[in-house]
Amino acid sequence: MAKAATKSVRKPAAGAAAKPAAKKAAKVMAKAAPKATAKAASKAKTKPAKKPGVKLSMLRPSVNNMTVRVFTRAAGLDPAETDAWGHTRSPEFLARNPAHLTPMIEDKGLPRGVLWESCAIMQYLANKHGLEKFYPKSPAKRAMIDSAMFYLVGTLYPYVARATYPALGFPQYAGEVGHSDAHPDKKSEAQKAAMAAIAEPLEVFHSFFRDGKPFIGGGKNPSIADIRLAATLEFLAVVDYALPKWAQEYMAAVEKKLGKAYAEPAGDVRGYIAHVKAQATA
Repeated sequence: MAKAATKSVRKPAAGAAAKPAAKKAAKVMAKAAPKATAKAASKAKTKPAKKPGVKLSMLRPSVNNMTVRVFTRAAGLDPAETDAWGHTRSPEFLARNPAHLTPMIEDKGLPRGVLWESCAIMQYLANKHGLEKFYPKSPAKRAMIDSAMFYLVGTLYPYVARATYPALGFPQYAGEVGHSDAHPDKKSEAQKAAMAAIAEPLEVFHSFFRDGKPFIGGGKNPSIADIRLAATLEFLAVVDYALPKWAQEYMAAVEKKLGKAYAEPAGDVRGYIAHVKAQATA
């Protein structure tokens, strides 16, 4: 009986001593946990996750290609570029891209693995990576940007192409006067008519899509529509088109905001234009 009594007394004593120690340890861990969480959160903020690179096939002298080259740089998408000059009609390229068009990105997430058309590429990448700075989610703001790009592709760019492609040495679109056997005077008249037609859609971008704001849709930074428009206007230098003052300032503002992301691809286009003009005067 004495032994049993001794055991029963000792057990509570040991348990009583362990409880305060456990409570103390729990308090120390509770205090340390928030600090560790805060440090981990701080590290996560200072080191944002790097966006995956974009595999891009492109042609350096093209403003359509320049558009995506500027965007991928400005968006921090680390583009891996392949110069497709002379390869767009190869069996390998056509097997992936029967339209034989550039720019073209490759992405396993796409239904067919590739995507062409500059505006579609920018929309896709902006959606995929949540790049609202370039392509806002607001339906109304997004509609303005989409409308501006579609208006450019459907109305402004055909005029720019007809005015500049003959001077650039680019292939003319089938069915156009420039592609026909018409007399050179007729081709020259058509080119001049296209140049004259540029003024109207250009003013629409100024008065409607910008509406007194720095960029399309009223944003503080260039959108994907601004990148597309500024790049398109680069071609007009080959025919010495007299851009209105607002357009010159607008292009300068886009380049200033985007910095090297714009200047480097633009340099390839400008270099090609300078080469073409030098050849014409030689």
